[in-house]
Amino acid sequence: MSVKYTSDHEWLKLDAKQAVVGITVHAQDALGDVVFVELPEVGRSYNQGEVAGVVESVKAAADVYMPLTGEVTEVNEALRSDPSLANSDPMGKGWFFRIRIEDLPAADALMDEAAYAELVKNA
Repeated sequence: MSVKYTSDHEWLKLDAKQAVVGITVHAQDALGDVVFVELPEVGRSYNQGEVAGVVESVKAAADVYMPLTGEVTEVNEALRSDPSLANSDPMGKGWFFRIRIEDLPAADALMDEAAYAELVKNA
């Protein structure tokens, strides 16, 4: 399973034509304590870059963007009752949604871990 990153601070773990999506450690650090998440609708398709959710913290609210064009197949219901999972385990139990990817080659344009680390180092 490969992990890719967006410049909007989403991560996705790719597995064939499926992916799990969440916000990065850097994003949750910048937001502070997450108090609410708005998750996308299961069964809805989104275009790459389209707003698919919202994360709110004690400091700010931020949109969560669809990293690749695809259909939402599942959302993390645990985040609704415990949004702090986005802080305590952003790359694990704090995932936001799963998608079925429509354009898998578009994933090649996303950043790998080294490129993302370079991006946030200068942020």
